Amino acid sequence: MAGVGPLQIARLVTSIGALCVAAAGLALATPSHAFEIFGVKLFEDQSDADAEAVIADPQPYSVEVVVNSGSELENVVRNASALVADEDEPASGAAGLLAKARGDYRRIIAALYQEGHYGGVVSIRVGASEVTGLPPDVELPDPVPVTIVVDPGPLFHFNRVDIVNQAPPTNDPFDQVDSPSGQGFGVGEVARSNVVTRAEALALEAWRQQGYAKAFIASRDVVADHATRLVDVRINVDPGRKAAFGDVAVSGTERMDPEFVRRQTGLTVGEEFDPDEVERAQKRLDRLEVFRSARLEAAESIGADGLLPYDLLVQELPGARFGVGATYSTIDGLGIEAFHLWRNLFGQAERLRLDARIAGIGFPVETEEFDYFFGGTFTKPGIFTPDTDLVATISAERTVYPTYTEVSAGGRVGLTHLFSDQITLEGGAQFERSQFEDAQGTRDFALVGAYGAATLDFRDDMVDPTSGWYLRADIEPFYEFNYGNAAGRVTVEGRTYFGFGEDDPFVLAGRVKAGAVIGAELDELPPDRLFFAGGGGSVRGYAFRSIGVDDGFGNIIGGRYLLEGSLEARAKVTESIGVVGFLDGGYVAGDEFPGIEDLRLGAGVGVRYYTGLGPLRLDVAVPLNKQSGDPDYAIYVGIGQAF
Repeated sequence: MAGVGPLQIARLVTSIGALCVAAAGLALATPSHAFEIFGVKLFEDQSDADAEAVIADPQPYSVEVVVNSGSELENVVRNASALVADEDEPASGAAGLLAKARGDYRRIIAALYQEGHYGGVVSIRVGASEVTGLPPDVELPDPVPVTIVVDPGPLFHFNRVDIVNQAPPTNDPFDQVDSPSGQGFGVGEVARSNVVTRAEALALEAWRQQGYAKAFIASRDVVADHATRLVDVRINVDPGRKAAFGDVAVSGTERMDPEFVRRQTGLTVGEEFDPDEVERAQKRLDRLEVFRSARLEAAESIGADGLLPYDLLVQELPGARFGVGATYSTIDGLGIEAFHLWRNLFGQAERLRLDARIAGIGFPVETEEFDYFFGGTFTKPGIFTPDTDLVATISAERTVYPTYTEVSAGGRVGLTHLFSDQITLEGGAQFERSQFEDAQGTRDFALVGAYGAATLDFRDDMVDPTSGWYLRADIEPFYEFNYGNAAGRVTVEGRTYFGFGEDDPFVLAGRVKAGAVIGAELDELPPDRLFFAGGGGSVRGYAFRSIGVDDGFGNIIGGRYLLEGSLEARAKVTESIGVVGFLDGGYVAGDEFPGIEDLRLGAGVGVRYYTGLGPLRLDVAVPLNKQSGDPDYAIYVGIGQAF
């Protein structure tokens, strides 16, 4: 989002409202009495939900938790207790309260086992009586006090640990699995029960990675000696038979071609079983965006031929959806936008999306200030391989930017290939006819060319990363016919993240972006192929695309070279609130790189509100070397971190 001055704050609020309107529109194409915004159902028929929520004989209660061994285990007990979790809601009569309390015995004991306490004693009293001695029809006061008293007992440690029939070592790095000993399953370690279950899971995964799809735990012996406070564990693994993938039977399709769905899994009959391939198959199905659900289920047993068949159960989404939105600014005026998406056009998950936008509508109406956009994107998944998509776009627009006005029409057609979750390549051909009005007058351009991009994304999270790195490189060679120039544009951007503390509440993040255009004079290149900087995704504190090259007459034009950088320090204050401090810098150059004194700097602070969709972002930035025309400050709002 571009930087805004004081007069544009109203736009932020209306834009957020418009986002909700657009999200609501996504579901209106389906015949339903409700729709969702960010997972919240609106206008839903509440009759069934209200019926379930009615409690015929509500029994309020209050809970006191007493743990004899300190606050750390008290939190463990509280997190395990259903009585504590549901304290704000009355139970369904005395019988419901007693049933919930009896279930807490098992839950709390299991939680103590997970902490290595195998001699714990749990007492749960309702009123003055132990729960186990009360009949279901007991009369209870309103509200009734409930007391949970826990004596966790001593801490136990592992004495002997043994896994029989461990998988042999492998040299294939993709088949290697962590050793159970590295997860706390070793002599002298605290004997947590979840460490035992984790050791079992790792032992099974090691066999499965080597093709033994039906490996299972044949026996488990866990003996706790209360006299010595030591635990002996013996796990016996049966790897079963080695397996290869069998046929995939598809069921539940309506408009989808079942053979295409089967092929899109990428599972090949006769290929050695690999759980990683099954996971990749599931991701390929999810990327099609045509299924409400798609579930791969292996057969109960391996066939006599050594093949393991699969059933693929799918449920299709509706074939179309649309969305609408609107924005308003006292400076930019009213903007209206809409899209329509058709899914699964010909039975193989093809998608066609049409987008339209009119913006810059002011009062009084001046049509020459309007922005227009109309475009369409067609996507054909699985064009050559299950991981290759054909993507074709075409669009026409008229846009009034601060530094130029553009009228253009163009398109692209190309392929996108996912080598893995981290590596993506794309490339194809493009064309554009355009007319620009700027400080250099009115100029027409016509170009054809190619484009290519490579993305390496090794971040732990795309929306709120705390570790890892990201690198993307783009190249666009093209030929411009009106001036007879061959030229090219290259950009490279890298990002890295370093988290500190338990669960990474503190993160240092850095970003660097560089670009260059080669092959022609600046006044013979389309402005949309040149570089500008400034704005929320660039140098905060400056207006959108306001940093460029001074043509010597006080006009800002695009440049041949770009260099940007950002540093952020992020800190979580609570689980849902975070604060950020940042420094951005960058410059755009013409035919020569400017000196360091020409570097434009912006700094600021921000607030993050963490949600299931990612952090909501609010940043306020100021330009550190403000020049004529720059705002005093800028505000940025968005979803996800700035980079």
